[in-house]
Amino acid sequence: MNISLIGVVDDDEAVRDSLSMLLRSAGYNCAVFPSAEAFLGSGSLDQTDCMVLDVRMPGMSGPELQSRIRDRNSAVPVIFITGQADEDVRTRAMKDGAVAFLKKPFSDEDLLNAIRAVLGFQAN
Repeated sequence: MNISLIGVVDDDEAVRDSLSMLLRSAGYNCAVFPSAEAFLGSGSLDQTDCMVLDVRMPGMSGPELQSRIRDRNSAVPVIFITGQADEDVRTRAMKDGAVAFLKKPFSDEDLLNAIRAVLGFQAN
């Protein structure tokens, strides 16, 4: 059985580290990136089964990365995480195909449930 690869893009190192530990403990492979540009430059898109994107980052934002992913004809599911409750951004992201939009601090279970829902199974 292949283990799903979850890509995490967040400019906050502590968030990247904690999400990586959570996802690995739940049985997923995880690749973390400090920026949207780093993710796009990594060549990892084709191997990624689900993305967890911060909304606001220096440089390219999470919604901009979502658009770039779509432009590359990829249907990888996107889950947004954010520290700001911006309903306009949430509405636009969901309209553009995001599968979940979680406000920080969110529970581990909320994130794992969103990932399980899009992947259709539990990793462990």
